[in-house]
Amino acid sequence: MSAGGGSGGRDAQLKHTGLRPGWTTGACATAATTAAYTALLTGDFPDPVTITLPKGQRPAFALAAEELSGGAAMAAVVKDAGDDPDVTHGALIRSTVRILPAGSGVVFRAGPGVGTVTLPGLPLEVGEPAINPVPRQMMREHVAEVAAAHGGGGDVEITVSVDHGEEIARSTWNPRIGILGGLSILGTTGVVVPYSCSAWIDSIRRGVDVARAAGLTHVAGCTGSTSEKTVTTLYDLPEIALLDMGDFAGAVLKYIRRHPVDRLTICGGFAKLSKLAAGHLDLHSARSQVDKGFLADLARTGGASEALAEEIGAANTGLAALRLCEAAGVPLGDLVAARSRDEALAVLRGAPVAVDVVCIDRAGTVVGRSSPAGP
Repeated sequence: MSAGGGSGGRDAQLKHTGLRPGWTTGACATAATTAAYTALLTGDFPDPVTITLPKGQRPAFALAAEELSGGAAMAAVVKDAGDDPDVTHGALIRSTVRILPAGSGVVFRAGPGVGTVTLPGLPLEVGEPAINPVPRQMMREHVAEVAAAHGGGGDVEITVSVDHGEEIARSTWNPRIGILGGLSILGTTGVVVPYSCSAWIDSIRRGVDVARAAGLTHVAGCTGSTSEKTVTTLYDLPEIALLDMGDFAGAVLKYIRRHPVDRLTICGGFAKLSKLAAGHLDLHSARSQVDKGFLADLARTGGASEALAEEIGAANTGLAALRLCEAAGVPLGDLVAARSRDEALAVLRGAPVAVDVVCIDRAGTVVGRSSPAGP
């Protein structure tokens, strides 16, 4: 990331809110896995157990439970979501680790309270435990580190479970998108960023003020850390040009309408930005959903056949709809980006701001892009 000082960007926004960040279920599962595998190899559970997150932070986690018996070890961590109103705050995340024969690699299992993927359109194959790619990578890396430190082979089975996870999952969208039996193990940075509406919107405004005071003419509203990385790569923007808008697209647009910059790039996940394209300014899953009927209509404008449009309307997720269109050569990503840009311009109401939109998938790959346009 380009130099820009500590006066702006995501970290400055979080500091300005006064809200306490927490840890994702993926970070908790990684900590529990690290402790359990260490105990398998040494006979002792490290408590607290320290892990390294993708951005280099090294938090320590106290163990809430531990058990070493036969060829398995179990460690558990209580999830602390900080000041975020997360339904999984206080949940007990368990990891049970067993040693497998050499060459087996790392195998993941869903224990009680962790869901299983039953429908396509998610970043995991049908039948896989709902442990997302970044948490899996974190656990693999920590298993390798523990193996290197204590003479292990690194071939293990990791079973992640969440006490009362199936009950908690009823308060999420998991059942609707085909994740059955419990929660997903999530996180891309390991850190839960707390989104108190008033505090976070105030931090967005401060971010715009800092960028303008620094003389910047191009800022980017990003939905999270992956979109920040993508937009930084595309435009080489300094850190203070990055506005962590989270789900609050409307807050960014309304403030920039009153305090214009020459150019605004909006970058985020395809599914979230399809909500903006449909006219939603709050992109949170509890307050707006991906409208597959809208995506089907949009795909028709891009040449989709009626049969394809019907498939899109019945798709499990926005990502599944996108993949159907990609296979058929219909540029749904670009169509969503262009419609999102037009919706943003409508909110800006003629303010002298050029807008472009970049849609990405979960890996940060650009799947749709609009040209800049202004009043």
